[in-house]
Amino acid sequence: MTNKEENNGGAERIAYEKQRKELNQSLKYASYIQRALLPDKTIIDRYFPENLLIYIPRDIVSGDFYWALRKKNRYYLAVADCTGHGVPGAFMSILGISFLNQITDRHDCTSAAMVLNLMREYVMKALQQTGREHEQKDGIDMAFCLIDTDTNQLQFAGAFNPLYVIRKDASLTEVGGDKMPIGVAPDEERSFTNHRIQLEKGEMVYLFSDGFVDQFGGPEGKKFKYAPFRKLLQSVSQKPVKEQSDILKTTFLKWKDNYAQLDDVLVFGFRYS
Repeated sequence: MTNKEENNGGAERIAYEKQRKELNQSLKYASYIQRALLPDKTIIDRYFPENLLIYIPRDIVSGDFYWALRKKNRYYLAVADCTGHGVPGAFMSILGISFLNQITDRHDCTSAAMVLNLMREYVMKALQQTGREHEQKDGIDMAFCLIDTDTNQLQFAGAFNPLYVIRKDASLTEVGGDKMPIGVAPDEERSFTNHRIQLEKGEMVYLFSDGFVDQFGGPEGKKFKYAPFRKLLQSVSQKPVKEQSDILKTTFLKWKDNYAQLDDVLVFGFRYS
């Protein structure tokens, strides 16, 4: 190699390292903006005094997001998983948060399904989705709750994502989401199903994305899966939420071990009080 070639190679490496550093700085700044749009932890604690929040983005920015709002006697709560992760997912998450704020500000949202139906309209319009072939199928999977504190009734609507309620005897009630996203679907869009569940004080409610259950790991390098996840939640549900959070995080990291994290991880739980 000539001195000229060596110098050119060195210059290219320096330029590459500079470019990578600038990109990482931009992504870190973007993550600050994204996190600023998420509900502040003090607000979450005010709405749900006993709560746990596990939020582990795969990259610097995340395609998963959580959102909460209180209007009079109603609490609105969402846990969402946007198409992709990293930068594309983060763009979708910012859209999702913005749309939830607009919908609950402009409409008297009396059912969980109403919110998801409106969300789908907003997303399809923003992304100009018409259902044409070869069109981008970006969308959002979401678990959405509306809780009426006067009646202790929880309404749930899901776009793929389910909801778990664990009673005081540790029995688990699963409410499945509809098998369609918030966005254009392969089949004709239909209204999301609105489920109603009567809550009692002291029961735990869990909403989550699929990042935890889909993570490869363990002694055989397999997915964690839903059945073990349900058993894990049942085993910790009667413990204080701080202890629950610690156990869930430790379990995930031990399972993942040296395997690459495949997706963003988000689990939100609260004890109804």
